[in-house]
Amino acid sequence: MILVTGGAGYIGSHAVLELRRSGHPVVIFDDLKEGHRAAALGTPLVQGDLCDRDLLIDTIRRNKVEAVMHFAARCYVGESVTQPAKYIRDNARGLFELLEAMRACEVKRIVFSSTCAVYGVPARVPITEEFPRQPISPYGITKRFCEEELEMYCRAYGFAVVAPRYFNAAGADPEGRLGEWHEPETHLIPAVLRSILSGGAKPLEVFGTDYPTPDGTCIRDYVHVADLATAHRLALGVMKPGVFEPVNLGSGRGNSVLEVIAAARKVTGAEVPYLVKPRREGDPPALVGGVDKAKRWLGWTARHVDIEETVRHAWNWLAAHPRGYAS
Repeated sequence: MILVTGGAGYIGSHAVLELRRSGHPVVIFDDLKEGHRAAALGTPLVQGDLCDRDLLIDTIRRNKVEAVMHFAARCYVGESVTQPAKYIRDNARGLFELLEAMRACEVKRIVFSSTCAVYGVPARVPITEEFPRQPISPYGITKRFCEEELEMYCRAYGFAVVAPRYFNAAGADPEGRLGEWHEPETHLIPAVLRSILSGGAKPLEVFGTDYPTPDGTCIRDYVHVADLATAHRLALGVMKPGVFEPVNLGSGRGNSVLEVIAAARKVTGAEVPYLVKPRREGDPPALVGGVDKAKRWLGWTARHVDIEETVRHAWNWLAAHPRGYAS
């Protein structure tokens, strides 16, 4: 049995779908503050706070859990700047309580959902796993500390850990079963598409057009959520006791904000009016992943690398679910 924390959230629900497709029995642990019960698609779900160690222990023992995929976390850079305490509690302390629950149950295999935000502003791109971890946002700082927690548990207690550091998760299940829905929505692709759905009633905001990039807007590596799910499944087969193994997951290419808007315009046939806003604190100009290690060590390569395809999958789900999972 695989325990997936945050399995009713965006990336976690796609990972659950991939695990089930591959024949793995799964149980979800989620507080449903940002996840959606409907996204579980019938997978058993325990609703609870990640800081409730007793409930975690009970869930692990009752379900005879053998490994954990940990997605449950707060993940908004801007919010982390104004509410760092929330990120310290839910990210750093939440992982600690999970690890202690696992240790009490003698479960020592965990795939930890990390992020390229641990790198901060890189000196160059593409970014490889050897780059120093110098995060510039409280979100990135808590994720770096989580990685350090895991390194300590590997050394002291023999945990086996894979930490995928992924870039901008995007898209939706190609078959339309799952998609991305947050309130408020801060991720670029769904924000663009929801602006289109609203007929311009919710204008898109572009944060910064004066970055040192070809068109002045931020460049990000958009990695398809279905590809991320596949990589997490593969990680279960390569982890080793006592070893902490980080691995970048990305498409290996970058797209600017304006390029994403152009792709949305092409996919939907609609114009995308936008308002230019000042830069957001904590946003690096460009983040593109070096993915050679994922190819070599994990046997993984992103399949959905065309930005128009990624936008199309997101649009197909959103157009069919204009109120998200409430639809």
